[in-house]
Amino acid sequence: MSENQINTNQQERSSVLISGGSGLIGRYLTSALLSEGYKVSHLSRKAGQSGKARVWKWDPEHNIIDPQAFDGIDCLIHLAGANIGEKRWTKKRKEVIQTSRVDSSRLLFKTINDNGINLKAYITASAIGYYGSVTTDKVFKEDDLPATDFLGTTCKMWEEAADQFEKSGIRTVKIRTAVVLEKNDSALSNLMKPARFGFLVKTGNGRQYMPWIHINDLCNIYLKAISDSEMAGVYNAVSPQHVTGREFINTLAIVMKRNVFPIPVPAVVLRAVLGEMADVILKGSRASSDKIKNAGYNFIYSNLQDALINVINS
Repeated sequence: MSENQINTNQQERSSVLISGGSGLIGRYLTSALLSEGYKVSHLSRKAGQSGKARVWKWDPEHNIIDPQAFDGIDCLIHLAGANIGEKRWTKKRKEVIQTSRVDSSRLLFKTINDNGINLKAYITASAIGYYGSVTTDKVFKEDDLPATDFLGTTCKMWEEAADQFEKSGIRTVKIRTAVVLEKNDSALSNLMKPARFGFLVKTGNGRQYMPWIHINDLCNIYLKAISDSEMAGVYNAVSPQHVTGREFINTLAIVMKRNVFPIPVPAVVLRAVLGEMADVILKGSRASSDKIKNAGYNFIYSNLQDALINVINS
């Protein structure tokens, strides 16, 4: 039997449970896993069936989870969490963003620990926001300290909740994700909206960096994290190419064949509309992809223009 046949058989026997499987990353990842022969199930507030994925009920706010969801599971992927860009960051909204990530992680660990479930791997989403909303010349690496702003603190708490799995002997991988390039339900789709009026819009001074990753590369990094038993700890899921906000919007304009409106949206306007959340748009630094590349991952899309052409024309 060839090595490829052995790997295929292993994947057919592997079963993956995803929290947040109905979200942007979850939908694409589910499709990628199924195409590779994995069995996939989801955790959601409503049990049932989602395509080929069995959906089990959970409600982290009320500590409800169906323990049957873990029967035969080899890998648990935790993607669930309130959308950080959906609403203005009021005090209550900040609590929701944090607890939806941290408390749900704790519930997953408690369920696994209480039921003696033998996981091969626990893989959790995190974000480049770990390094903070700041524009500097520094290229952040996985061993850098977290920022003390809201996103930095949230990501720190999120990852600390995952440490429970690591301490219990489960191989644990944390994926710090950059801006995901996908055209229908992402930050990119919001940047594309003004194109309906014939132009695109710049924000702030444009000198902030905008770390990015194509949705296919992100899914493939998760696939590698599942199958590669040597992967453990934190990895930046970010393209090797560093671009500023100005470079990003200019490249998007070329691909979409649109002009860029000559006057950028001023920072004061964004802050008036978005409040503290505006810093996510107005600030940004580079993050290194060296660690995931050194782990053997080869990016499909390491050039922004190629990535945007694929996303927009797909």
